[in-house]
Amino acid sequence: MLCPMLALRTDEPPRRAPAIWRTMLNIDRGLVNLVGRLTVSGRVPAQLRGKPLLMAANHIGVFDAFVLMAACKRIGINPRFMLAGGILDAPVIGPALRVSGHLRVDRKHAGTAVGQFAEAVEAMKTTREPIVVYPEGRISHDPGLWPERGKTGAARLALAAGVPVIPISQWGAHEAVYWGTETVNGPADLVPLARSGLSAPLRRPKFRVHFGDPVDLSDIDTQRPGAGVRAHAKIMQAITDGLVPLRRDELDRPRFHDPTRPTDTVSPWKPPSVL
Repeated sequence: MLCPMLALRTDEPPRRAPAIWRTMLNIDRGLVNLVGRLTVSGRVPAQLRGKPLLMAANHIGVFDAFVLMAACKRIGINPRFMLAGGILDAPVIGPALRVSGHLRVDRKHAGTAVGQFAEAVEAMKTTREPIVVYPEGRISHDPGLWPERGKTGAARLALAAGVPVIPISQWGAHEAVYWGTETVNGPADLVPLARSGLSAPLRRPKFRVHFGDPVDLSDIDTQRPGAGVRAHAKIMQAITDGLVPLRRDELDRPRFHDPTRPTDTVSPWKPPSVL
């Protein structure tokens, strides 16, 4: 039994994604096909489409959001993302993303965190498109590029809104563009990204994305302390389980070496066979 679904009206036809977002998704699909080769496995069950749905993915590189968008488009869904406020406030791209219906997250403003969480819960209850989140919050610093410990926000959101969670596992997008730097302070910081990105169409990395089965959260009592932690662990384990087959021939370390990515953390989700 899955996390209980909300009572939704079924007589309303699915609302089409805004035209500007559909256009951006089509452009993205062409970009991903130009840069590398995309393989998609798994599915989103028909009964979950057109209803509130949270999709949780591992974070492996600056290009992986583009790959996720293309993978979602391939299976016939138009995803939305939970994005940092800075991205939504950026010139040109910010207004387009706001119109597209992405959810806002402002991690730096702790005072508004409670209100934002409540708003996100209400948004999750009414959206008819899947919302994609990165539970890790950043690109993994684990030397083997296994998922980091992550944060419980996505799990708590799913429990509070009563929506199912689809785990997404991905591999290969880290080969398209280097990690670069934590913050960009000038043109020099963009050089490693530009060099790696421009050479990617020549290297043609293989992008692999797997949509897993819905995570069963039915045994988690939301009234007990630690419910979010337990749900988060289930979600992260499902993502890791789906990741193993995608990188079976490079379980220890990625073959592709990114000299700019920090490797100062250890993944708690790394399979025992790799330890």
